Amino acid sequence: MVDTTPVTRALETFADRLRAAPQSRLQRGAAAEALELARELSRRAQLAEEPGAEPRVMPDAGMFAAADQITVAGHDLALVLRTEDEVAEAVRLVAEAQRRAGV
Repeated sequence: MVDTTPVTRALETFADRLRAAPQSRLQRGAAAEALELARELSRRAQLAEEPGAEPRVMPDAGMFAAADQITVAGHDLALVLRTEDEVAEAVRLVAEAQRRAGV
């Protein structure tokens, strides 16, 4: 079993920064960036769990739920990661989304 701690740490850091961000920052794109990340993490987790099945799209639960959505989707993905390369790719996705979100 691969150590997914780097992914969960990156997710928690991003989620904590989203929760602490002012509403104006969330409205200027941070929440939208987080939702896109959550959707991508969810898509990857679903494809790993059910190869060949059409992934369901995570709904937009609003800007104040964005931190929770990346946390849930990321933890789902962490459960199905099998290699260190997959972990590194997930960490990269989170870091890039956090950078684009500006938090």
